[in-house]
Amino acid sequence: MHRKIVFPRSIRYLLAVAEHKSFTRAADALAVSQPTLSQQIKQLEESLDVQLLDRSGRSVRLTDAGEVYLLHARRALGELHAAQRAIHDLQDLSRGSLRLGMTPITDYLTAPLLDAFNAHYPGISVSTLEMPQHDIECGVAEDRIDVGIAFTNTLSSMAASSKIEAHVLFDEALNLAVGQGHGRAGDRSPFSAATLAEEPLVLLSPDFVLRRYVDMYCRQHGITPHIAMETNSLSVIVEIVRLGRLATILPDTIATAQHGIQSIKLAPSLPNHTITLICRNGGYKSPACVAFGELAVDWCSLRARQQTAAVSTPSQRRTPETALVQR
Repeated sequence: MHRKIVFPRSIRYLLAVAEHKSFTRAADALAVSQPTLSQQIKQLEESLDVQLLDRSGRSVRLTDAGEVYLLHARRALGELHAAQRAIHDLQDLSRGSLRLGMTPITDYLTAPLLDAFNAHYPGISVSTLEMPQHDIECGVAEDRIDVGIAFTNTLSSMAASSKIEAHVLFDEALNLAVGQGHGRAGDRSPFSAATLAEEPLVLLSPDFVLRRYVDMYCRQHGITPHIAMETNSLSVIVEIVRLGRLATILPDTIATAQHGIQSIKLAPSLPNHTITLICRNGGYKSPACVAFGELAVDWCSLRARQQTAAVSTPSQRRTPETALVQR
C-alpha cells in the first residue's frame, strides 16, 4: 500500500493479514509488533460487531463478512489512489477547469489568448461567460468565476476594494469605425468631436463600459451623440457598421481586424481602453487560474513587442499566440 495514502490503520492491518494469511508475516511486512496488529483488528471487529478473520486453522483466512468488508475497503482504497492521481493531474495541468468572465469587447481582444491557453493546456476545460463588467466583478468576488477580463480605470468601488486583485494587461486605443460604404471611408483626417455629434452611431447599451467611455467623452466635449441604434452584441455592431450607413466606436485592434471596416482617429482622442485581468484577492487560486494569469502576462508582453517591432516584415511576423505555442 502506498504510504502517502491516508487509510485507517486497522483496515491496513486487515488487508495485510488477508494477503499474508498470517498475523506474524503481516506484522513483519508492516514493521509492527504482532500484539499491536492483533489488537487493532480485534477493535475493528468489535466496532463492526462481526468476526472478520477465521483464526482456527493453520493459516488465517477471511470470513464471509471479512470478504465482503475487504471488497469495499479495496474499492475505497482504489478511489483514494484515483483521487491522489487526480490531484497530481491538477497540479501538472493535465486536467482541470477554468471559469472566465469577459465583456463583448474583451472577448474579441483576448480570443487569441484563449487559443494559446488551449494549445498549452488542452486537458483544461475553459468555460467563458459574456457579461457586463459589474457582473464580472461580482462573479469574481463571490467565487462564481475564477478570472475576469475587464477595465482598470472603470472598476467599481467594490472591485477597487480588497475583494478584487487587478493586473493590467495592455492599453488599447479607441477610434471611430466605419464600413467601406460609409461617406468617410478612405478619409485619413481625424474626426472632430463636433463632427462625431452629427454622425449616426450604433453603440453597445449603457450597461457596458465601452458605452460609458463614449458617453463620458461626449459630456466632456459638450456634444450629444446621435445614437441611431443600441445593442448588447458586438457582433451585431460589427455587421451593421460593415453595411456602411452607421458608424461606431471600437478598440483599434478590433476595427482593423474586421474585413470591410476602417478605423479613423478622433480629435481630441478618447482615453485609452485599459484591459485588466481580475481575480479574487486572497482567495484560493486553482493551478489552472494561476497558469492562465502567467500565460496572459507572457502573451501581452509578446503582443507589445510585436506591435513596436517595425523592422519585421509581414512574412516574418508571428502572432503572440503562435509565438507562445512555439516556445
